[in-house]
Formats: sequence, C-alpha cells, structure tokens
Amino acid sequence: MIRWTVFYPKTEGATFDHDYYRDKHIPVFAAALGRSDVEVTRGIDGPHEASATVTFDSLDELKAALAKLDFKFLADDLPNYSTVPGQVQVSETAG
Repeated sequence: MIRWTVFYPKTEGATFDHDYYRDKHIPVFAAALGRSDVEVTRGIDGPHEASATVTFDSLDELKAALAKLDFKFLADDLPNYSTVPGQVQVSETAG
C-alpha cells in the first residue's frame, strides 16, 4: 500500500485555518482525485500542524491520481488556509 501525505510543519509565527482546510480545500482536492477517503489530521503534539493522507494500492495508481490534479489551483488556494507550504511524503506501508 502506498501513502501520499502532505504535512504542514509547525512554524513560529505561521497561521493555519483548520476549518477552511478541512471544509473547503480538502473536498476540492478529494474530488479532483475522485476519492472520498482523504484522512485529515490536526497536530496536537509534534512537528506538524496538520496533514492529509490518501492511500493507494500501488505507485501506478498514485501516479494516475496525481495526473488528475490541478497543482496550480491547489497552490493558489494555499494562502486561504496556511502561511506555510506543505511538505509531501510518499511512503510504502511495511508489513
């Protein structure tokens, strides 16, 4: 299983609008992927303010989903919820 995660690091002086991210940004992102299973987390303790994760059965499935995204639109929406850009990590589950 492949996980595609965007982490938003906690940064001094940064702002993050969790409500906008969850209620506005993520539904547009999920619809673009054709998915309804985007997991959104709000950091309580640790280095991240928030994250969003989508799982895929294979790397090819991830690549096909990412090809559907309008990255310019998603980047242009960033100032509506965060002053810090996200960091992407692709992972493979072990075990």
